[in-house]
Amino acid sequence: MRYFLAFCGALMSGMSPVLARPVSYDEALRGAVLGQPQVRSRELQLDARRSAADAADELPDPTLRAGIRNLPVTGPDLLDPTMMTMLEVGIEQQIPNLAERRARAGIATADIETASAELARIRYLARLGAGESWVRLAYAQRRLVVADTALDQVYELVPVSRSAVSSGSARPAESLEVRRAVLEIEDARTAIEADEAAAQAQLARYIGETDAVAAGEPPSAEIDPEELRRSLANHPEILLAGAQLREMQARVDLARSDNRPDFGVSASYGVRERQYGDMFTVMGSITLPLFGKHRQQPLIAAAEAEAQAAIASREDQVRAVNARFEADLAAWRSAYRQWQRAREELLPLARDRVTLETASYTAGRAELPDVIAAIKDLALLDIEILGREEATVAAATRLRLAYTEHVQ
Repeated sequence: MRYFLAFCGALMSGMSPVLARPVSYDEALRGAVLGQPQVRSRELQLDARRSAADAADELPDPTLRAGIRNLPVTGPDLLDPTMMTMLEVGIEQQIPNLAERRARAGIATADIETASAELARIRYLARLGAGESWVRLAYAQRRLVVADTALDQVYELVPVSRSAVSSGSARPAESLEVRRAVLEIEDARTAIEADEAAAQAQLARYIGETDAVAAGEPPSAEIDPEELRRSLANHPEILLAGAQLREMQARVDLARSDNRPDFGVSASYGVRERQYGDMFTVMGSITLPLFGKHRQQPLIAAAEAEAQAAIASREDQVRAVNARFEADLAAWRSAYRQWQRAREELLPLARDRVTLETASYTAGRAELPDVIAAIKDLALLDIEILGREEATVAAATRLRLAYTEHVQ
């Protein structure tokens, strides 16, 4: 908490709101969904699938026919239109069988479901990326505060070191310990600055905010493994694989519909010479699905093979999600234990060392380099503990965003 308060103070005093906008964790998650171009692309694709579904099971467009019928082209009546020749206008409508129309409607519905599942997957990936980037940025900022505080503490000892050397109570080489401590902390700070810049760039990829500043408390490091495990069946990757499977099954139905005949109907009106009456014609047609062994059956077998492949793909996706979940859960448990161990055991020892070395130096029983080394080691340990806390929070965030919060 003290690192957070210190960070807030530094933010208010040194940050310009024009250059950097504070972004909370929840704002980052919302921004990743609302402002992500890839999400918008999938939303438009879903709208397109819904629009196309309205016409999926409609009859094909009718065909308009017009021309000359029964015009002689040989013999004594060559080009004589006075016999059976007529100008004819007609219309023809193809009527696919009902099974085919239902299969096309099923494919359109499956396409919508697949596009919807793909949109949910993209949103889940965007939220996950934004959440992890925000956590990384927030803890980089906190580590910078710790490093700056440690540098201030070490710099305060520079006059003391110079005074000790000038008075002869300390060897000249001891003044170098201050510089060495400063360099070690500055090296750590440089690495932290690189982490901060990388996290800002990654967060900007999801929310469009360059040089964003993480504001507010980070998400909890605690999770409920059993609740997460119960949500695995609703994972976006599994739902997408299921939607793709149903699309393949609908295509099997479409292939099988070719075994049924299609129909057609046409009507035409013919105009002849005045001395003859006009003529009206109505015709029907039906396809003959003969030789199915060489025509329909290969296509049906191909569609069934695609459906079986989709079943296997979905099963593989289920196994992959479960394996990732167990690996992520193990990573969280390991990070959590390391963080607790460092915070509860290593940190008190380092703080006690600083207190004891400072007291000993004040009493004249310790050297200044011992105090400097204790302060430096405590600062580096504080930075390390924040890194362990970040790993724990990042693991918990990944578990929640990847396996639970996408359901909401």
